[in-house]
Amino acid sequence: MTQAPADAATPVVSAFYDRFPYPGDPLQDGPPPGYNWRWCVDAAVASCSGALPPQGPAAQPLRILDAGCGTGVSTDYLAHLNPGCELLAVDISAGALAVARERLRRSGGDQRSAVRIEQRSLLELAGEGPFDYINSVGVLHHLRQPQAGLASLAALLKPGGVLHLFLYADGGRWEIHRSQRALGLLGVGTGEEGLRLGRQLFEQLPDSNRLASHHRQRWALDTAADANFADMYLHPQETSYNLASLFAFVESAPEAADLAFAGFSNPQVWDPARLLQGELLERALALPKRQQWQLVEELDPDISHFEFFLSRGAQSHQDWQLDSDLLAATGRRNPCLWGWPGTALLDSDMAPLDLSAEGFALLQALEAAGPDTALGQLPLGWSELQLLAAARTLLGQRVLLLRPPGTGARAA
Repeated sequence: MTQAPADAATPVVSAFYDRFPYPGDPLQDGPPPGYNWRWCVDAAVASCSGALPPQGPAAQPLRILDAGCGTGVSTDYLAHLNPGCELLAVDISAGALAVARERLRRSGGDQRSAVRIEQRSLLELAGEGPFDYINSVGVLHHLRQPQAGLASLAALLKPGGVLHLFLYADGGRWEIHRSQRALGLLGVGTGEEGLRLGRQLFEQLPDSNRLASHHRQRWALDTAADANFADMYLHPQETSYNLASLFAFVESAPEAADLAFAGFSNPQVWDPARLLQGELLERALALPKRQQWQLVEELDPDISHFEFFLSRGAQSHQDWQLDSDLLAATGRRNPCLWGWPGTALLDSDMAPLDLSAEGFALLQALEAAGPDTALGQLPLGWSELQLLAAARTLLGQRVLLLRPPGTGARAA
């Protein structure tokens, strides 16, 4: 299905991605390598609210929108990490979508979930919602009117649903922006000639040149694929933000008035403890959250993007401080772990994680008992204190995802 362009930049951006289908990740047979927990709805919602999403006994399949799916890398993960979901993936580029369809066919993603892949603008999806989860990574900043894109996505999100966005940040793209403007002044264009001359630019600039050294040290590997180089340096339409303008963007769209910021999807980047210690860290942690984030932005000029969650309506947060809540909770193992079953894992951020013997035993018991069994009913033969300690350790490691009592379970 093809619809007329709804954004002024759509024709030129569509033609650009037909020339350079993005992202340029290779196709493979079988499931995609690794995982990205931000594309697992249970893990993403638990990150926002501290708990799995509520589901009644007659739960309907998750409805997911991948808005601006490109060559289907995100679509593939969404299909595999949320098996049985109803997944609509849209993009304006026919060339990128041809790759996406082949990617899902070869990986088996189109068998894991009910997937529709359509050539459509995210601005013209009225009647397709509501969706439990919307993924739109690296898309809105390529619209001439990003606010219209945000309003369109907000209208498609169900109450309590979560929207995952990725937008460019000014600070970490300083060198990229200068390189883009230089190539624009040289008139290299946005096609094959631009690609050839753009690569020549970084080969010819002196080693001491800041733009060249920054590219070689940070971006050369990421832009090895031609589509990725073109997307970074030749794109015909791009907007970027700083922290203040990002929140102004989120908060100023009238149609998106009930959207609430639900957290960064890379929270470790925005933790002052990553950069400071001692008295300076104490002072930083005493600041309100937004000022903490502003401080991190000022101290780290390499932050090149914002990735974050918005929810339709404010998310309540479950902190699991009450023992009774924890004992009555049901749940599941975080599916975004590498090495399970075992005690030496890679966690949801692909960092090494060693489970204790108690943690391993609790997760095994939970999987054997099924999703409707409360933690306090697991046949472990432990004291309550031992069970609570092990469960809270697993929660802190983001290995255990829990659902408050009385909210039902979704089949995994």
